[in-house]
Amino acid sequence: MRHIWTVNTLLFSLLVISSQGHGQDFSQDFSQVKKPRLEGRYLGQKPPGLTAEPFAPSIVNTHDWGDAGHFSPDMNEFYVIRWRVNNGKRETQSVSFKKVDHGWQQTATPYTSHIPFDSPDGKTQYFGAQYRELTETGWSEMKSLGPAFEAIRIMGLTASRNGTLVLDEMGASDGDGVIRYSRLVDGKHQAPKPLPEAINTGKWNAHPFIAADESYLIWNSERESGYGDTDLYISFRQPDGAWGEAINLGNEVNTKAEEGGAQVTPDGKYLFFNRMVPQAGSDGEPQSDLYWIDAQIIEQLRPKTLSL
Repeated sequence: MRHIWTVNTLLFSLLVISSQGHGQDFSQDFSQVKKPRLEGRYLGQKPPGLTAEPFAPSIVNTHDWGDAGHFSPDMNEFYVIRWRVNNGKRETQSVSFKKVDHGWQQTATPYTSHIPFDSPDGKTQYFGAQYRELTETGWSEMKSLGPAFEAIRIMGLTASRNGTLVLDEMGASDGDGVIRYSRLVDGKHQAPKPLPEAINTGKWNAHPFIAADESYLIWNSERESGYGDTDLYISFRQPDGAWGEAINLGNEVNTKAEEGGAQVTPDGKYLFFNRMVPQAGSDGEPQSDLYWIDAQIIEQLRPKTLSL
């Protein structure tokens, strides 16, 4: 059962969040809520160690909603998207935390806004098969990555510092769970090609995250070697440029529940991901919460022959 992935599609697939068909307008809710002043680099949260912990309970992770989020490249803004099913109808809520002076201010964002995936330098924003670039006068008009990208139902897309794109797909003619990459050559992205079997093995492979220097790739996969449902795996780039075997991130990250949607903070210090957890005091379906863990866990898994 893959509950989170349609939700992560909203966050990582960079889709438009529209008020139509998504339930009530939440702007009044936020006008009545006293916004706490949060001090510190990570919304005032105490950084975790090498065991994953929920990120910002009751601030980002909420009791009644499924939650996901990520930092902007300059780490001065944290985007959150929330969702739930209420009386059979899907409701969505978008929130932003902006760094103001030495604190953070919470605001509701309109459903007509976008939550993009940013390139490491913050100069390009990707929205599935489309993107826009930062110019001297602001953001450009939306552009297409090309017909080869438009033919793929992209859920998650990530970019390296060199412009390499890694993306997943859903419902393609050759099956769900194929992760592809696209090199940037002479200013144009090549048609996406499947990554090797080390990556594309198992029942489900999705929501990739490629390191800015392309030294590793993290994604979620459902495999017999896992702890239960979908787990997070990592593959390290080998000296010859090939991708190494898939390594399970272990029981400090993965559980019997679904884990996925990995991302490393722009400063490289923490790994964020989503986990499906039971709602407190409820017999209903589990919902997604955002977790984080010290990114040193990546270095612990990196083969010594590849140590930086």
